Amino acid sequence: MSGPTPDARALLGRLWDALDGWEATFTPVAPHPALGVDPARLDAAVDAFVARLTGPTTPATPEAARGSYPFFHPAYAGQMLKPPHPVAVAAYATALRLNTNNHALDGGPPTSQMEKEVVADLAAMLGLPGALGHLTGGGTVANLEALLVAREETGGRTVLASADAHYTHARMCGVLGVPFETVAADARGRMDLDALEARLAAGGVGTVVLTAGTTGLGAVDPIHEAIPLARAHGARVHVDAAYGGFFRLLAGDGAASPDGFPAGAFRAIADADSVVLDPHKHGLQPYGCGAVFFADPAVGRHYAHDSPYTYFTSDDLHLGEISLECSRPGAAAAALWLTLQVLPLRADDGLGPILRAGMSAARDLAARLDASERFAVVTPPETDIVVYAPVAESVRAVDAASARIFDAGMSDAADPLFLSLYRLAADRLPLPGLARDADAARVLRSVLMKPQHEPFVPHLAARLDALASAG
Repeated sequence: MSGPTPDARALLGRLWDALDGWEATFTPVAPHPALGVDPARLDAAVDAFVARLTGPTTPATPEAARGSYPFFHPAYAGQMLKPPHPVAVAAYATALRLNTNNHALDGGPPTSQMEKEVVADLAAMLGLPGALGHLTGGGTVANLEALLVAREETGGRTVLASADAHYTHARMCGVLGVPFETVAADARGRMDLDALEARLAAGGVGTVVLTAGTTGLGAVDPIHEAIPLARAHGARVHVDAAYGGFFRLLAGDGAASPDGFPAGAFRAIADADSVVLDPHKHGLQPYGCGAVFFADPAVGRHYAHDSPYTYFTSDDLHLGEISLECSRPGAAAAALWLTLQVLPLRADDGLGPILRAGMSAARDLAARLDASERFAVVTPPETDIVVYAPVAESVRAVDAASARIFDAGMSDAADPLFLSLYRLAADRLPLPGLARDADAARVLRSVLMKPQHEPFVPHLAARLDALASAG
């Protein structure tokens, strides 16, 4: 079921009118003069604020004067950035006016209950009904929390992750004082199972981190094959699905999947001990909104603590009792709750079609680039990320061409194109006969996570061709 895209201003007005009515039921309170501001000062500050947000975006612009990139537009096909859904914007701004704190139930009774409901919905989507979980400030904190629990559950034994996994896993293990090692990735950016098995056989491994959507290539580790290996050697399994977790919606048994979509790997997330997910990516939420889930609710014992001034208003579980973080915005839970009411977690409705549009765009762009003479796709896209190299004679030339196209796209005021760069080892460049005059080169990367990218791909491919030919 679908309809027109809601207008955030109109929806926000409706929600704020409702809050006005609620506030009017309390004894009127006069504004305190200490909160007032000088009108002229306010006008000047607002003008400066708008100028900072909407200033030039070219690489030549000084950082202090550079404005925002047009994340809302399909011409922005760079990093994992896009505006939240208008429903999420309106809900967040409304709950922000209340400024609830979801650490304890008395900090925000309605938003705390909303958080419990959305966490249950997300856990069910991942195949983890009954999991213990909560929202976080983002994937980094969520992964830190999962690795903290893993340390306690495994006695601090070594954590393994793919060489292409997110760099923060090594950082988090350093914070936790846990040994960390990388396992080789294959040519497509997925964890090499032979290398994993060999390291597991050597002993001392407590946790294997598997990635459902790397932030570089969008690759998905073979989770369904890696989990049995980890279990055979007594290792715990954590799945970092911060980027790709919502694609689990499209991995249902019997559901039609796009070419190259690793449905089996996504289904196997249900067999993990812990999972991290970022609703502020494919869940259409404002930053920051992450989430962590534990298949065994008993791990909540690792959070045992007491507080002299919280947890008194209810005998129910307070979210702060199962969270590494303390204060957390109830607005994040409110925005996600309202979003999932109107865009449900379904393959054929709500978020499902949005995810499919991004994957369709990625496959279309990859096919067009493969058919061109100017680019070579590094690996077929598994999700909605496409990484591609300009055709050149040497590694250094690939690097230079990528940088030139990247800069030229942003510098074109008439028809700008915003891409991102990714550093790739020379032996992984998809260009046979390349002169190896450097160990690595920057290549181009496009994250096509907005549904608006689907009809935009023909123009995107034409712009890339024009930028490449201009060199």
